[in-house]
Amino acid sequence: MPEPGRRRAAPSKGDLREAKLLEVLEELLAVKSFDALTTNDIAERAGLSRASMYFYFSSKQEALVALFAKTVEALHEKSRAAADDPAAPRDAIATALRRTRERWHEHGLIMRVAIDQSSAIPELGALWMETADIFIAAIATILVRAGVPDEEGPDGARAIAGALCWMIERTFYHASAVSPAALDQASETCRVVWLRAAGIRP
Repeated sequence: MPEPGRRRAAPSKGDLREAKLLEVLEELLAVKSFDALTTNDIAERAGLSRASMYFYFSSKQEALVALFAKTVEALHEKSRAAADDPAAPRDAIATALRRTRERWHEHGLIMRVAIDQSSAIPELGALWMETADIFIAAIATILVRAGVPDEEGPDGARAIAGALCWMIERTFYHASAVSPAALDQASETCRVVWLRAAGIRP
């Protein structure tokens, strides 16, 4: 935190170039598959030489990991906020899904690409598992508050939360590739399933 009365330092030229490279990568993925994309494509679109890009990222894979990390950082924050939400479980569920849906609306393409590449790029898989673990913990917290037993076993809150998390991930993954309207509908379906799992009438 900056000291009171002192201005936060402006981003350096290097920070701005790195941010530009990530922005360009996201733009290019909208028109070109990751496998077909080259580091030269990214550098040229960003107005840099390939050698200059290597100063920031050694490969397109490293750039994708950085972009995905930036994307899921907000999901981590929103999931932790869901666990701490003092609202009634019904409202907490609606808020958690709304926030998650918004992230998929904004960056669904990046999340789909990262999920698709996670078997080839272990860092992506690790980031996504970390994200899932945080979301599962939040779901479990809300389920327990709704009366689901906080115990081990297939009918315990943690196990049910895990099933809900991966259901939501797959549902949002497919719907986000179709249209915003499909994602909205998928989010509503996930809300109903989560409510029923929590023993709350939709």
